[in-house]
Amino acid sequence: MLDMLSSSYVWVKSFHVMAVIAWMAGLFYLPRLFVYHVEGLKKAGVERGSDMDLLFRHQERLLLNAIMTPAMYATWIFGLMLVFTPGIVGWTVIWPWAKAAAVIAMTGYHYWLGAQRVALAEGRNRLTGRQYRMANEVPTLLMIVIVLAVIVRF
Repeated sequence: MLDMLSSSYVWVKSFHVMAVIAWMAGLFYLPRLFVYHVEGLKKAGVERGSDMDLLFRHQERLLLNAIMTPAMYATWIFGLMLVFTPGIVGWTVIWPWAKAAAVIAMTGYHYWLGAQRVALAEGRNRLTGRQYRMANEVPTLLMIVIVLAVIVRF
């Protein structure tokens, strides 16, 4: 098994990077959809249950369920395969721990977005467009930690 991981390292790493890109795109876009949805309901005359409200709900659900969640699972699977590849990660230094913590936080953020999607769909949203804009900075900060940890290996 370990030999197979070593011999397929570049393929696993490639699929990991592709999955991360897809996941991050969704993590950046879903809160932006929430901003448009919330502000549309508040300012632009989008009524709950209207075609526009239903369109927002449909887009948010598809983005989360058809793109983001599969990409998150793929990121984790390929990432764990990299972790278990001999000679790739040394746990005696700080960078893998920093990356792991940031990825766990990113996963928590993903599930928080899922809960927000349900709240919006059910009419229980309590956040403003401004709050969603601020929340949209979370994946950027986590991405910075992850990229610096992996590239700089501090």
